[in-house]
Amino acid sequence: MDTVLFDTARFRAAYPEVQAENAQLVLWFKQAESLLANNACSVVKDLAEREMLLWLLVRHFAALAERAAQGGLVGRIGSATEGSVSVSADMGAVPGSAAWYMQTPFGATYWQLTAKYRVFRYVPGCRYARRR
Repeated sequence: MDTVLFDTARFRAAYPEVQAENAQLVLWFKQAESLLANNACSVVKDLAEREMLLWLLVRHFAALAERAAQGGLVGRIGSATEGSVSVSADMGAVPGSAAWYMQTPFGATYWQLTAKYRVFRYVPGCRYARRR
């Protein structure tokens, strides 16, 4: 088998703090598969590694949903004061494509673990015979 099957019971054992319903977890897993291919053509060939990365994405989606339910603050807290309550959030110094992942520790971990897959890979093509 070349795909990771999502086991909600195992996911819940790894991330017991996630309170979402199974249907929501399955939806987030489908979303994760749109970010990381879950088939024989995936750049991540090792199924255990691919499962871990997909789970990190599911947990990232869950964390974003939790944050949205609490008021929707986006980014990392850059500063906070107590008197007259003030909070500011920022993404830090990250490239644009990383900003979305850096909103949660789970997305940041995914981003770091997948760095090896975001490098240029040269795949040689056919050699053409020279015309004389």
